[in-house]
Amino acid sequence: MDSSSLAQSPFAVLTLIVAPAVLTNATSVLAMSTINRMLRTRDRMHELYVASEAEDLAPADCERLLAQVERVERQAVLLLRALRFIYVSLSAFAAAALMTLLGASLAQYQGAIWFRGLSILGLVLGFVGVGGLVGGCSYLLRATYISLTNIRDEATVVRTRHKTRKC
Repeated sequence: MDSSSLAQSPFAVLTLIVAPAVLTNATSVLAMSTINRMLRTRDRMHELYVASEAEDLAPADCERLLAQVERVERQAVLLLRALRFIYVSLSAFAAAALMTLLGASLAQYQGAIWFRGLSILGLVLGFVGVGGLVGGCSYLLRATYISLTNIRDEATVVRTRHKTRKC
């Protein structure tokens, strides 16, 4: 797209801004859900802390509790790393939208050099944003596997207790 087509159609500028704006919105939702997961992890750690205060824990329960504490702590670290990547993506997408808007605005006044430079910068920021999303999602996936491990561990305990009680 050259600068003359931008001056002819107001929708051309919108087209340049829509993709980063949509990605910014999607990344914001991902950040909020990751923060919620972090808060649930904190709540789970508090539950484990309260359970550790019990004085009549069997040795097997103590070992299981410590293993869960380790996993929940590891999960919190992964979620924090994911948040870092997601925040980088969020800022990169917002900056990409701004760069494309500036480039489109300056294209008709300052010539094609501004348009090309800001467009390239917007594209690079878009790639940074997508890379951050990929990195953040990989950490989220690893944190989800840890949650699944804790669920399976607790399910095993429930099944074992159910068999011994013969309910």
